Amino acid sequence: MKVTGCWMYVINKYGFPPKLEDMRKGIEELSDLGFDYIEFEVVGKENLMEVMNNRSNLLDFIGKLGVSISNFAVLLPNIYSMDKSLKEEALSLFNLGVETAKFLKSDYVWIDSFMPPLEIKEGKVFSETIEFGTELKVKIPSDFKWSEFWDNFVDSVKKCSQISEKHQIPLLIEPRTGEVLANTDALLRILDAVNSENLGVIFDTAHLHAAKEILPLSIEKLGNNIKYVHAGDNDGSSDRHLIPGDGTIDWEEIFLGLKKIGFDGYFATDLETLPDYDQSFLKCKKFLEDCGKKFSL
Repeated sequence: MKVTGCWMYVINKYGFPPKLEDMRKGIEELSDLGFDYIEFEVVGKENLMEVMNNRSNLLDFIGKLGVSISNFAVLLPNIYSMDKSLKEEALSLFNLGVETAKFLKSDYVWIDSFMPPLEIKEGKVFSETIEFGTELKVKIPSDFKWSEFWDNFVDSVKKCSQISEKHQIPLLIEPRTGEVLANTDALLRILDAVNSENLGVIFDTAHLHAAKEILPLSIEKLGNNIKYVHAGDNDGSSDRHLIPGDGTIDWEEIFLGLKKIGFDGYFATDLETLPDYDQSFLKCKKFLEDCGKKFSL
């Protein structure tokens, strides 16, 4: 089993998004905790350009630590903009992000679906801050049309998949509560619409459990489209990201389902800010590794 240190570790210690020097600190700390694999994220143009312009030094730094990047997130909400010029600029930046991911030898590139352009009445969306278990209230703008937004959304994901395929790196998309792709059937819909073998999904246990999904059934539905797992727990009442075993997810059935579909990818320790954060990551890592041995994954 390949267990990877989720980028949430770096975000929760050093801010969203972290500066380059703080990224290096977080990566080194994950290495010191015993992680051989790590995630990496860039958020927005400034953060992306800082990483891209320092990618040679980053590659040397990661190499000296002996760690590898499992998944590289390029998070640019404007890739779904209905404004053509904003969308084209974001897709151009996405191309630079994929080039950077390839240079850093990441196995995957990942994107999120974000929230449609709704009016936020209360709370914050994930593109502004990473806070789990919060309430969100929205208003539908009078000029918003779902069918037009969906067509544009599909076009954007197709173009991202084509860009990543051009660079010979698979693209993954993650479900998150309150976003366009918040549940299993939304994932299936985008997979059907894009219709590319280069596109797969991240199976995020915490977000899907909060969406009231029956997780073993979700695995059965998604099948070998699942390329990567974000492992976190909660009681289903909110999208908390707790240590596996501290919520109500039936982990035995999760692992049996993944074994059934022949999953052999990464498991990421996807935890929110918790007391004694380093120990929380180590507990999550050990839980996953023990399950890997038990279920021969």
